[in-house]
Amino acid sequence: MPQRISPLSEPYAPEAAAHLAAMMPPGEEPIRLFRTFAKNLPMTAGLRPWGEYYLSKQLALTMRDRELIIDRTTAWCSCEYEWGVHIARFADRVGLTGEQVASLTYGVPGDPCWSRHDAIVIEAVDSLLATSAIDDSLWSALSVELDEPQILDLCLLTGWYQAISYAANAAGVEREPWAPRFDDVRRTSA
Repeated sequence: MPQRISPLSEPYAPEAAAHLAAMMPPGEEPIRLFRTFAKNLPMTAGLRPWGEYYLSKQLALTMRDRELIIDRTTAWCSCEYEWGVHIARFADRVGLTGEQVASLTYGVPGDPCWSRHDAIVIEAVDSLLATSAIDDSLWSALSVELDEPQILDLCLLTGWYQAISYAANAAGVEREPWAPRFDDVRRTSA
């Protein structure tokens, strides 16, 4: 996909610099996606609190569940950019093995690398992405694994990263040089 919207580059205007600094850990350069979003500062200002919530400890989900949801959603949406950022930054931190990363990218919830809990979370994400719903049987199984606040977070987090994927893919955001590619997982999973 060609780059369609060029990310901002330095020197940033003061308002853009303030938004970008607030979106990144101290001392880190803003990622391309955030620099692309900063082309629309009112939108960026609106997105930031929701994005901060999803990456905060206020989220009802565990960090591992959060990353299962994000990685599965971005892989499903063929968003190599956002998938790569999250695999690079969080896969090791949440204990995802190479086999699990490959399964999130190309596999199914029934792959043998998953615990029952992980498989049900992934199945719920797949259901939302395929049908925009969760049927009664899956809801019953999911309700054993997650409480109501966690299920609400799962639903909205899936939709949030679907929207992020749409924007990154449509804008042609180029991947970060330090982020893995889908093909890297395909090679290690073979």
